[in-house]
Amino acid sequence: MSRNEPLTIPPELLLKAYRAGIFPMADSRDDPDVFWVEPKMRAILPLDGFHMSKSLARTLRRGRFTVTCNTAFEAVIDACAAPRPGAEDSWISMRIRESYIGLHQHGHAHSIECWNDGRLVGGLYGVGFARVFCGESMFSRETDASKVALAWLVASLRQIDAELLDCQFTTSHLASLGAVEIPQSQYLRLLSQAQRRYSPDEAAAARALADALGVGADGAAPLGLPAGFAALRSSAFGVSSPGNVIAQSFTHTS
Repeated sequence: MSRNEPLTIPPELLLKAYRAGIFPMADSRDDPDVFWVEPKMRAILPLDGFHMSKSLARTLRRGRFTVTCNTAFEAVIDACAAPRPGAEDSWISMRIRESYIGLHQHGHAHSIECWNDGRLVGGLYGVGFARVFCGESMFSRETDASKVALAWLVASLRQIDAELLDCQFTTSHLASLGAVEIPQSQYLRLLSQAQRRYSPDEAAAARALADALGVGADGAAPLGLPAGFAALRSSAFGVSSPGNVIAQSFTHTS
């Protein structure tokens, strides 16, 4: 490694931190150091509490965006780190960027992308393990693009019976979509419960579904976001707008 290359956080250490309820941040894009964060209050988005507005439901039903999973992870994290109004600098430093790319290559960091006419216009990325997904950041270059990505994320996680969607910190944008704030002690209890061991039957069923969908699985997380996304696309096969299936699912359960 040259002196100009960032010292990445080993994937095993990064995943271990998430399993303990801790995550890294940096003070700026050029900061070579990271600090580890364990907020006293934690934002989560209950998977049965996603707020589907009428306008978002219309956008989903019209199929305005093409949505993919894990096809442009590096482009998504770069877009999330790019300057934006009100946030000219980013906590996603080069060291953090390279560390999450490494975690993605190990199968525990994932992205959802929204495309319009072949252009990447929105998306999100985060860390997945067991029955947990920890959302890191999202971006939007067109109206509703990040909301569509989040709707696909929630619907995909519901497909695999995930239990915890961590949003880290509350924002007005996330609150409008259903995020709530809970004490860290409660978050840690939910985190522990969502990491309980899979029964042999659960693991076998998960691997069978993963094989049928053509996505990878491992012993620590028999099903993850890619499998949930694939299952969601499979359930919408033949439908003119897969987003319509998502909109209907939230209408029926919210």
